[in-house]
Formats: sequence, C-alpha cells, structure tokens
Amino acid sequence: MKTHPPAGIPGPDPAYRRHRRFVRLGQLLMVLGTAILIVHWLAHLEAFGPAQPEGWIDLAAGYLMGALLLIAGGILAGRTAP
Repeated sequence: MKTHPPAGIPGPDPAYRRHRRFVRLGQLLMVLGTAILIVHWLAHLEAFGPAQPEGWIDLAAGYLMGALLLIAGGILAGRTAP
C-alpha cells in the first residue's frame, strides 16, 4: 500500500530535487568565494611568504572573484520556491 506525504510537504518530485541542487550549489559557491577571499587576504598579509600577488592575479582572482562567487552563491542559495 502506497502512502502519500501529507499535503503541504514537498515530496521528492523532480522540481523539488532540482531546487535543492541549486540551493546546495549556491552554498558551495559561497564557501568557495569565502575561501578565495580569506586566502587572498592572507596573501596580502604575507602569511605565505614575502611575495605579494601579481597585479593581474590581484584583479582577476582576488577580492573581485571572491565577491562574485559570494553574490552568485547567495542568489542561488536564496531561492525560496522550487
């Protein structure tokens, strides 16, 4: 005998699974962005040696990339409806 979930509780339908995948992807992007920001900040504090990041790395993979990943992750993780 099959049992159905109570009304109002989302089931394992494809739209809900896709929604949860997007939320988890957004959370992963936020963690990755935070890690990039922390490593970049530590590089500026010379925690990895006296060398500073090069100019193009500073612009492309530094604070800008970390912030973009945080924002994109926040948008995906903040989805409310499947």
